[in-house]
Amino acid sequence: MIKDIKGLHHVTSMASDARQNNRFFTDTLGLRRVKQTVNFDDPSVYHLYYGDENGSAGTVMTYFPFQHMMLGRPGVGEVGETQFSIPKGGLKFWQDRFAAQGVDGLESDTVFGAKRLKFMGPDGDGLALIESADDNRKPWLAEGIPDDAAIRGFAGARFNLHDTAATEELLGFMGYQRAETEGDVTRFIIPGGNGADTIDLAALPKTPFARQGAGSVHHIAFAVDNREKQLEVRKALMDTGYQVTPVIDRDYFWAIYFRTPGGVLFEIATNEPGFNRDEDTAHLGEVLKLPTQYEPFRDRIEANLEPLAA
Repeated sequence: MIKDIKGLHHVTSMASDARQNNRFFTDTLGLRRVKQTVNFDDPSVYHLYYGDENGSAGTVMTYFPFQHMMLGRPGVGEVGETQFSIPKGGLKFWQDRFAAQGVDGLESDTVFGAKRLKFMGPDGDGLALIESADDNRKPWLAEGIPDDAAIRGFAGARFNLHDTAATEELLGFMGYQRAETEGDVTRFIIPGGNGADTIDLAALPKTPFARQGAGSVHHIAFAVDNREKQLEVRKALMDTGYQVTPVIDRDYFWAIYFRTPGGVLFEIATNEPGFNRDEDTAHLGEVLKLPTQYEPFRDRIEANLEPLAA
């Protein structure tokens, strides 16, 4: 069994408009834009990162905004809900804020004993705020959002699957423990994790498969401390039969990827070197940073990217 995974590292989704996406996550949700760079495979597209002050593992939502991309169709074989942690008692603030700003899909309920507010991002993204009484992570405090309601980072995520058995086995191998079941949803946790340490598996055998597009999660990343631990995890996964990519340098972390039995794309990402490797922490995300191979083409790339601020 793998013992080095600490919980989530980041969640990467797709969007149809960079400016709208940036406004929603920085203004509406009050996260910090910790990096603006470009897609490694398509430098005509931003890669935007939002999180806490430092972009700590377990707090970072990232987006590829492909201009005018078709909306995704929710279904099985995907991360259906990305869950953020807020302090206990904080949901009333967000209900009022979201209602005032016209956020879609508002729905309140209680899951595994915690109050939850489901809502949609600009492209129909499946998102939720979940109250936690014991999340001591320090939030990024944006204007107008008080400390007693501010997002601490991820709580976890919910996968929508036809059959959960193989993914349950994989999560167990990755160090997650089965916690409890409510209806068709089973929760798994990483003991002593980084706060972003729950995965919910929803068994939906009659639901059609998802179609990826704007608003869909592209992949979900799990955190390990360093490259040494990552190589150990890679070997363990390959020894078990998974087809895992070589290590890829993503500038702010190293990454490996593999496809899971339920169809969700997993990444294992390192906590090192972090988002301050090329910017001072006080000024993260203020200017466009480019991967080394694209720096000679900066003028052309910048000319093709829509400015994030109106």
